[in-house]
Amino acid sequence: MDALIYTALTGAELALRGQQVHANNLANIDTAGFRATMALATTQAMPGYGYDDRHGAKMQADAINSKAGTLKSTGRDLDVAIGGNGYFAVQTAGGGEAYTRAGSITLDADGTMTVNGLPILGGGGPIRLPAHSRVEFGMDGTISIQPPGGQNMTVVDKLKLVNAEGSELTKNASGLLVARNGQPLQADPNVQVRSGFLEGSNVSAVEEMVAVMSLNRTFDVQMKMFQASDKMAEAGNRLVGG
Repeated sequence: MDALIYTALTGAELALRGQQVHANNLANIDTAGFRATMALATTQAMPGYGYDDRHGAKMQADAINSKAGTLKSTGRDLDVAIGGNGYFAVQTAGGGEAYTRAGSITLDADGTMTVNGLPILGGGGPIRLPAHSRVEFGMDGTISIQPPGGQNMTVVDKLKLVNAEGSELTKNASGLLVARNGQPLQADPNVQVRSGFLEGSNVSAVEEMVAVMSLNRTFDVQMKMFQASDKMAEAGNRLVGG
């Protein structure tokens, strides 16, 4: 009977945490470049002598859905999107490196290129543009500017573009993608960008709602298992008490 309680308890907790994951996905359905999170779980044996037949469900580190979102044309010079697989590299507030598909770039007062307030990285660190009248992005991530009063475009830097499987990435506390091994990813020359486009979220509202309804039914099942375990315990007590 108590073995059943372990299964029901951890199953109910797993369903609750899964609902939180899908709720967060739905909340970011309109967030540019957002990557949906997938909740993963595995069985876990309970530690301790005499608990060999007791198993529970354990939430693993969440995986990232790497499916591409829809590209939308904006015509803005500083909007860029990844064409296919890959990610932009940005510098976190703590000085580390993280990754994103968001490509709505803005310029700080000193010309530093940022995405959502974080410096976007190039070959030598955060990219800072000198005075210019126009900016262009090449498909390989090269950044060219036209100096004020000039006619020719001059290459000044190149975006750091990386690639990784969804299983190799996880999200940090800020919701940014980072490598599971904690090491910076190497630049991938095969990643390409499209200038004047932004990528939308890859969250599917239908899929997320179906997943939430399925988790609600799973939670109900776990509660019924608790009730069944309680009735079994009462029956056992009556038998023992004569």
